Amino acid sequence: MNQQNLFFNEIDVNTATNGTLGFKLGHAADNKSKTGVSVIYFPDGAKVGCDISGGGPASRETPLTMPLTADNPVNAIVFSGGSAYGLAASDGVMKCLEDNGIGYDTGVAKVPLVCQSCIFDLGYGNSHVRPDYKMGYEACTNALNRSSADFTAGDSVEAKNHETSEIIGNVGAGTGATVGKIGGMNYAQKSGLGIHSVRVGKLTLTAIVVVNALGDIFNPKTGEKIAGFHKPDRSGFADSITAALHNMLPKDPFTGNTTIGAIITNAEFSKAEMGKIASMTRNAYARCINPVGTMADGDTIYAASIPSGNEPVKADINIVGTLAAEVMSAAILKAVKYSHISDEEYLKNI
Repeated sequence: MNQQNLFFNEIDVNTATNGTLGFKLGHAADNKSKTGVSVIYFPDGAKVGCDISGGGPASRETPLTMPLTADNPVNAIVFSGGSAYGLAASDGVMKCLEDNGIGYDTGVAKVPLVCQSCIFDLGYGNSHVRPDYKMGYEACTNALNRSSADFTAGDSVEAKNHETSEIIGNVGAGTGATVGKIGGMNYAQKSGLGIHSVRVGKLTLTAIVVVNALGDIFNPKTGEKIAGFHKPDRSGFADSITAALHNMLPKDPFTGNTTIGAIITNAEFSKAEMGKIASMTRNAYARCINPVGTMADGDTIYAASIPSGNEPVKADINIVGTLAAEVMSAAILKAVKYSHISDEEYLKNI
């Protein structure tokens, strides 16, 4: 038996994201043009920290996550494709929240507090179609409409995950995600959006991640490469680091990357503490992705605390940060597993 299973009880992705754990996830996408939006909505708001380790982030309102700014609850986190163009999706998310009476009450209007990060997916599908106001509004509406009454059939967590293809894989912001691009898109492969959720006693932790890395993806338990840079004939994997060493002159050829994720817990922490948990969660990126955090990436992790009830969950920050990295690692592997497509289908979209 895997030792991890002695301590963690996995929660299926549908239950984890339908409001049961205090947040809701909604997606929208243009499946023809291969781009999309994912909205994580917090009905009771969230204390959010953030860690940005990539050199080229496309983001919105990340100063809200800094400990020196006002400690107001964040209403939603948005992930999207479209690179910086995709930031327009948050306009639609804000309007959707406003239409539903959600936001920080300024006395004259409710202003939704919305953070966003984008991946660069313009090299896959149609680069002239990007997430916009309409797509953001749709994804937010889908998040608001999720219900804890939504359950999937199946006897096991794995079965439930498999039957929830509208929640995980080639969905939302993961629609145009790819990995292993150090040699260009012809040598890369499809990735997507991954989710992993666990319960440890009263503590819950959920990781949501869009894996769109320059580098290769590895299983940290075995060291096995599971996705990434391919040989020219696509008969197997090649090594990204070896390829990079062939040309070490300064250059900026990498424009199609960024892994963006969120870790969400019901444990009670301050905004500053959530920033530390976000930085500890980054260990998952280092364990699973190589190379990672380059100037060609915009790698970002949000960490959200959403305690509820009269007796909020108390937990040690070091333990939660350590567990967060474990949960995020599992979500990264699922992003690859649930987004697999044939080489033929992949190549026709680049």
